[in-house]
Amino acid sequence: MVVEQVPKARFKARALEYLRKVQETGQSIVILDRGRPVVTVTPFRGETEDLLRILRGSVRRYDDPTKPVAVDHWEALR
Repeated sequence: MVVEQVPKARFKARALEYLRKVQETGQSIVILDRGRPVVTVTPFRGETEDLLRILRGSVRRYDDPTKPVAVDHWEALR
């Protein structure tokens, strides 16, 4: 199986197109920097539920999101 190789500049210009291609075909793409492979984009293969399980309980709720956080730690206010 031949893996498609794409120069970094071309990937940057057409990132969404390449990501859709990986998603639809299931084939990986190797991104090159000056002719050398640096990143492999592969389709996600796993259970979405597993990802959600890991994230459960990690989301914080802020009742007043515009209020500064940890004001007592700011040196300028001391």
